[in-house]
Amino acid sequence: MARKGQKVTLTNEEKAELLAMSRSMTLEYRYVLRAKIILQWSENKTMDATEASLSVSRPTIAKWRKRFLEKRIEGLKDAQRPGKPLTIAPEVRAKVIELACSKPGKGYINWSQRRLAKQVGISQSQVCRILKEAAIKPHKVEYWCGKSTDPEFEKKVIDIVGLYLSPPQNALVLSVDEKTQIQALDRTQPELPLRSGNVKRLTSTYKRHGTVSLIAALSVHDGEIIAKTIDRNNSDNFLAFLKSLYRRYPGKHLHVILDNLSVHKNKKVMEWVEKRRRLTLHFTPTYSSWLNQIEIWFNILTKDVLKGGVWRSKKQLVRQLLEYIENYNKERAKPFRWTYTGKPLTI
Repeated sequence: MARKGQKVTLTNEEKAELLAMSRSMTLEYRYVLRAKIILQWSENKTMDATEASLSVSRPTIAKWRKRFLEKRIEGLKDAQRPGKPLTIAPEVRAKVIELACSKPGKGYINWSQRRLAKQVGISQSQVCRILKEAAIKPHKVEYWCGKSTDPEFEKKVIDIVGLYLSPPQNALVLSVDEKTQIQALDRTQPELPLRSGNVKRLTSTYKRHGTVSLIAALSVHDGEIIAKTIDRNNSDNFLAFLKSLYRRYPGKHLHVILDNLSVHKNKKVMEWVEKRRRLTLHFTPTYSSWLNQIEIWFNILTKDVLKGGVWRSKKQLVRQLLEYIENYNKERAKPFRWTYTGKPLTI
């Protein structure tokens, strides 16, 4: 008759933390496994059952059960290994940090850990530890939006945000822009589709079948997309699109939000606009095209259609773009919702 093993009782906090560890997709697998061992133990599962379900040896199960009894969840962490701890002289540490925060020279833009190690005369693993402790990441770059130089920045922002939040009666707010140089790329070998254990795979070699530009308008308050493909992004094509929008919505005053591209301010365009009583153009401040909501939709388009796409011809790319837009309007079109709930940002 098998001897009954010692039981373990978990607190609510311990159980919640162990469950989170066991389901984590980012935690190293050894910690996930240890959490599962303890959870099965708390469910009164035998060593044999745990061994079979987790494919782990009995000595391993016994080790982590014992460690948990002694130190609870802290006991599931790796114990400090014996031996003299590695020490790095303060001046070496300071040198690594100083170099990592400086320009590397010799044509390089950023420091790599390997070049830092060679420059200072220590191992790459030591450089890695120094940078980690100092929270320095020379391999990463973050972008931030600098302050616009437009003297009318505040006035233009208030104007456009006002249209988003409280449009005039009997008016339609349209956010308009172009996505240019969309490449119809084909691959030299067939695509290997996604399946269990394998991501979708494409050859790194490709064929070009030309480029397409897309000019689009987002109806801000219902989410509808009006778009057409064009071969060239010029003032003639933009004016033709503007005219089509004007005809599409008779009886509505159109407020069209645009960035400062020269095509949008072409003399021929401005002369035509001046003669239209139902049309007002609103230009975003300099370096602030992010204020134009169509940019959000272009990002959605890129993720849904363009990233990793394969097209055997320019015609196929155009057909897919128009098919996507048609289905987007039928199934997904809705206004973008404001989500910022903090304090107003200062200008």
